[in-house]
Amino acid sequence: MSLPCFFVLLGCADGKLGNTAELFERVSQSIKVKRYSEALNDLNAAIAVDPALSEAYFHRSSILLQLCRYEESEKSYKNLFDSGDYAKGLEYLDKVVLVFSPACSKAKILKVKLLLAAKDYSSVISETGFILKEDENNLEALLLRGRAYYYLADHDVAQRHYQKGLRLDPEHSELKKAYFGLKKLLKKTKSAEDNLNKGKLRLAVEDYEAALALDPDHLAHNVHLHLGLCKVLVKLGRGKDALSSCSEALNIDEELLEALVQRGEAKLLTEDWEGAVEDLKSAVQKSPQDMNIREALTRAEKALKMSKRKDWYKILGVSKTASVAEIKCAYKKLALQWHPDKNVDNREEAEAQFREIAAAYEVLGDDEKRAKYDRGEDIEDMGMGGGGFNPFGGGGGQHFTFTFDGGFPGGGFGGFHF
Repeated sequence: MSLPCFFVLLGCADGKLGNTAELFERVSQSIKVKRYSEALNDLNAAIAVDPALSEAYFHRSSILLQLCRYEESEKSYKNLFDSGDYAKGLEYLDKVVLVFSPACSKAKILKVKLLLAAKDYSSVISETGFILKEDENNLEALLLRGRAYYYLADHDVAQRHYQKGLRLDPEHSELKKAYFGLKKLLKKTKSAEDNLNKGKLRLAVEDYEAALALDPDHLAHNVHLHLGLCKVLVKLGRGKDALSSCSEALNIDEELLEALVQRGEAKLLTEDWEGAVEDLKSAVQKSPQDMNIREALTRAEKALKMSKRKDWYKILGVSKTASVAEIKCAYKKLALQWHPDKNVDNREEAEAQFREIAAAYEVLGDDEKRAKYDRGEDIEDMGMGGGGFNPFGGGGGQHFTFTFDGGFPGGGFGGFHF
């Protein structure tokens, strides 16, 4: 069948395959009547249209193997690996190649490569174990087995496999790359941990980031690097960056308790009070006896509560470290600005502002009340009832009258002196 006719059969006028089921049915029929050439022509044409069609490689390899065209079959099953369809490649190797050629070492190694690509590290260790029993000096098997242990973060065992391979062939490029890459990763990780323990936090950040960049796919090791980086960033007060690192660690291992706790601390730094409480409550549920986590949760709950109350410092426009004199000066200035007798055109707004200013000064102008406020303690029992502070009297609470030195024009709110 000519290639244009084949395109019409598959409905691929746009250059894309159409009815692949019809194609493979046609191929199956050709194989049944031993018209292998026709089947191969159809499959080759299909692959020409869609080089990623793994099913076509599967069938083509089977036919080539039956025709004893082993080299072409080998190329075809290597294409399965390159296509990324690891499951199909493994199925083909087990059901076709290793049935026809059970002693085919190349097929066994390719199977291990497919297992490694599919991240089935336990199976890699098992399959290479069989290969090494037959040939203990098989360099590819040593390399692949070492990589499996490496990705399981069993670095000592991985290193021993690389070393054995290099003793057999000191110039083996892949073994050298794997061995020295592992050495570099371990060295950079140790440097990061040492700098953290010595309090050299900025250097620790650089080392952790450099270690993570060496192999982004090494999740079993990188989860600990992300956690270490998060801890350092929390110590540095870099909440946003710490939040990202802790989340990366939890994406890899959602049960990592310390990462959950550190993310709660990072959320406190970014003033995500509710998020911090949520993370730390989850951590307490996972480890109810850990008093350090309970203490962190208490801090988070206190911060959440404080975030919902009025910020008296902000109302007076002073910092939390302001002196008594600075607080008194700010209060006097604002009280003069918002005195209702000076705001006859917007008296209602002025009264509301004046109440806030007076309430702020009642707390911050008193050392005991200010200390309790700073500690997050309730001060409602100190003249700050649910109705708010009312300098104009009436209703519940205390009655205050205000006069400033020199008074206000027109009399009005009588005498409170600084």
